[in-house]
Amino acid sequence: MAITSSPTDPAKVSPADVLTVTVNGRPITVPRTQPDWEGRMVPTTMIQACEAAGVTVPHYCYHPRLPVAGNCRMCLVEYGVPALGPDRQPLRNPDGSLIINKSPRPAIACATPVSAGMAIYTDTPNVRAMREGVLEFLLINHPLDCPICDQAGECKLQEYSLEYGQAASRFVETKVHKPKAVDLGPRIMLDDERCILCTRCIRFTRDVVKDDALGIVNRGSYNTIAAYPGRQFDNNYTLNTVDICPVGALTSKDFRFKMRVWFLKETKSVCTSCARGCNTLIGSRENVIYRLTPRDNPEVNQSWMCDFGRLNYKWIGREDRLREVRARGSGNTGWTGALGEIARRLRAAPQGCVALIASARLTNEELYLLGLLARHLGAMTDSIPRTGDFDHILVQADKNPNSAGARLLGLAAEPMGSRLPAIADGIRAGAIRTLLVFGEDVTSRGVNADLLARLETLVVSDVLPNPTTAAAHFLLPGCAAAEKRGSFTNFQGRVQRFPKAVEPPGDARPEAEFLADLVTAVTGQKWPTSIEGLFNHMASSVPAFAGLTWAALGDLGRSVAT
Repeated sequence: MAITSSPTDPAKVSPADVLTVTVNGRPITVPRTQPDWEGRMVPTTMIQACEAAGVTVPHYCYHPRLPVAGNCRMCLVEYGVPALGPDRQPLRNPDGSLIINKSPRPAIACATPVSAGMAIYTDTPNVRAMREGVLEFLLINHPLDCPICDQAGECKLQEYSLEYGQAASRFVETKVHKPKAVDLGPRIMLDDERCILCTRCIRFTRDVVKDDALGIVNRGSYNTIAAYPGRQFDNNYTLNTVDICPVGALTSKDFRFKMRVWFLKETKSVCTSCARGCNTLIGSRENVIYRLTPRDNPEVNQSWMCDFGRLNYKWIGREDRLREVRARGSGNTGWTGALGEIARRLRAAPQGCVALIASARLTNEELYLLGLLARHLGAMTDSIPRTGDFDHILVQADKNPNSAGARLLGLAAEPMGSRLPAIADGIRAGAIRTLLVFGEDVTSRGVNADLLARLETLVVSDVLPNPTTAAAHFLLPGCAAAEKRGSFTNFQGRVQRFPKAVEPPGDARPEAEFLADLVTAVTGQKWPTSIEGLFNHMASSVPAFAGLTWAALGDLGRSVAT
């Protein structure tokens, strides 16, 4: 899949590359060509011109990230082109406006290119009648089960029926019945009766994922979507078909019947499953996450995300989450006591006897604070690499969301993890007596439990229990990305921010919060406590982030050199 740029901005192209059309009598300027779903420059279409004019053209089969099919006919509009005189020049009215020859036939806006002077009409009596007719045909055999449909609240058939359809049906015959609750694959359930055969799922699977797994079988009113005989619909991107299905035909087994969508709070976020950093929406209610869906970003993930990343959220609500601050062998309890004792020990630690292992799953702001602490203590630092499967669509082999940030901020060795043997040797020799571990289980990376037992001070912060947290002298419960604010830098060098979606359990705190207190206590220098202030301070201090501000990141992020 090609990650393409946004539609061309007419203000940034030469006059020869733009043309003027009118939409419902309003003249607008649009580029002659725009990138299609594969990034190829193709003529601008009527539906794109209407979108530029702020006019909604209803559609089902059209999707800007898919090949054009033109089969639903919902986007039919009327149009006209300038009348030409004998000299082939446009004829004009006395007031100077173009004389328009209106076409006797409508056109589908999704597949019809615009031309200079074209007039597009989206709200005439004929257009309204055509939309009513298309909706009437779509609803002839459609089940009237909106109250129990999982798509209710997000259904384009429901919305368009209300806005463009008729109040009553003229159909009195028996509806055609099709298979219900078809097990299409391990993550997808299909209701063929609800399907309107827009073929979005077929085109996405065939053209974007290159897995030609779906097709249409039978004929006429008995057409249904099906997987090929003997195959299940099973690739790492199947759940995207649920997102792009305009009706309730394709549903996610993970989310169906769990929650009505109008109850969900949606929070813009970033996927943490690999270095791609797909833009997401976290759907939550009453501090429980119910689903992750992709958020459009042309520079990162377009409109898609992988199934693994989409379903990689349930560990956040595990019952065994770390919830309490623990200080072994110390009378100090709670955050204040634990941080005070840790700060006292770090201030007393000789230069070079401290090591710090910081996860590349921490945010830029957290890594920046850890870097300040490491430099003050003369500590050896590193991060732990995490690798896995790679594909040529979205999934990256690097399974850390912030490896680039860890490198730019000087926490990670090159290659990442190459200093871990030296840290283990230092503990073994007694040169390293204090170890700080944030977000990692180092017992599986050469720093085993026997070595951890030799340390005078082991400070561990994590979200879930593991052998390293069990050995900690001081255990500081941290947060998942969904439970805090911050930013990540993806493998392309794109810095992307994300807000908090849900509250952490128990006494768990975002690492940046308590690290700001700890670094201030150790260094004696006051550091920003807000994420905005911390990011801006980092950007002014670290050359790689120069020129960035928290506000300038926006919803889609900004790129830096990696």
